[in-house]
Amino acid sequence: MSASQTSDVPTLLVKIFGKDRPGITAGLFDTLAAFSVDVVDIEQVVSRGRLVLCALVTEPTVTSPGELRATVHSWAESLKLQAEIISGTGDNRPRGHGRSHVTVLGHPLTAEQTAAIAARIAGAGGNIDRIFRLAKYPVTAVEFAVSGCETEPLRTALATEAHRVGVDVAVVSAGLHRRAQRLVVMDVDSTLIQDEVIELFAAHAGCEDEVAEVTAAAMRGELDFEQSLHARVALLAGLDASVVDKVRAEVRLTSGARTLIRTLKRLGYQVGVVSGGFTQVTDDLKERLGLDFAQANTLEIVDGKLTGRVTGEIVDRAGKARLLRRFAAEAGVPLAQTVAIGDGANDLDMLNAAGLGVAFNAKPVVREAAHTAVNVPFLDTVLYLLGITREEVEAADGGEVPSH
Repeated sequence: MSASQTSDVPTLLVKIFGKDRPGITAGLFDTLAAFSVDVVDIEQVVSRGRLVLCALVTEPTVTSPGELRATVHSWAESLKLQAEIISGTGDNRPRGHGRSHVTVLGHPLTAEQTAAIAARIAGAGGNIDRIFRLAKYPVTAVEFAVSGCETEPLRTALATEAHRVGVDVAVVSAGLHRRAQRLVVMDVDSTLIQDEVIELFAAHAGCEDEVAEVTAAAMRGELDFEQSLHARVALLAGLDASVVDKVRAEVRLTSGARTLIRTLKRLGYQVGVVSGGFTQVTDDLKERLGLDFAQANTLEIVDGKLTGRVTGEIVDRAGKARLLRRFAAEAGVPLAQTVAIGDGANDLDMLNAAGLGVAFNAKPVVREAAHTAVNVPFLDTVLYLLGITREEVEAADGGEVPSH
């Protein structure tokens, strides 16, 4: 019987509560089978070992509903379960137009924060159709299926509320395209890795404080990136090229970076990096992590010494967006199905060009402009924004729980 055929027929909502164990679902439907009813809908949730099982079925046509009620209650009591049966008509009401996935990340996630997000969804005209926990480690990640309002205004409303109550919220349109996002492109410094590479070089040149000050101003959008790049690189003139190997050894991956890349690759995604840093480091990262794409600036080395100049095309704010488009074209992935992750002002064009732009522990100007922000120090939490559960991550690792 189709959904349209059940719109005005008598139906029974059968609800079962109790301690979960194998065989309950099979037992309920074996009991219902004796009455030749059709199954219209099923929902089942298990929380802390307690089961809530709901079955929406047509009323029996041969026997009375009262006999079905008595039989189900008797079966439930025999298993020390509770049963509730509610008469009604038809199926669930149709979901409203405008459907979105709202992912909420908390560390921890409090009842106050959850109430605020749910209230703002309702205030925007949305209805929460389903809630599902994606992860409990290293953060609590919960996904709301929302209908009744368009994605963009919902995203705007929830971004304000998320900032107010201190949680991270991502809002993406529902649909098959969510699972089809097959290219992820990341910034490197303070995103894929914990460091600013030019500061690592500067430490060997004895000018770390001066370079760090210029870097911070550039990331805040206060300085032109290309000018600041040339100014900082000039301070490295005369360094021996052997410092490249030392810097590579000093680079520290962000917590969850390996898990993020490994999981994406196993799911068939292509992964790339773009950096205002240097190919001397990004090429090494590409090889070590199995990345598909990598592009950065190149330090000029002559006679075994850094000259204080860069060669080739400058990777700046506009360049990162241009490279995202280039990588997408080479990967055969529509731009709308790409994900970009970054933290600085020079990542903004790339974040806005991608189908989903994620500001990762970013500066305020970046958080405000990106599609969504993640403010916990675990890069693999981006997986939850794509609807990937922690259980799926661990299953992909063959049962090994990745450490942070």
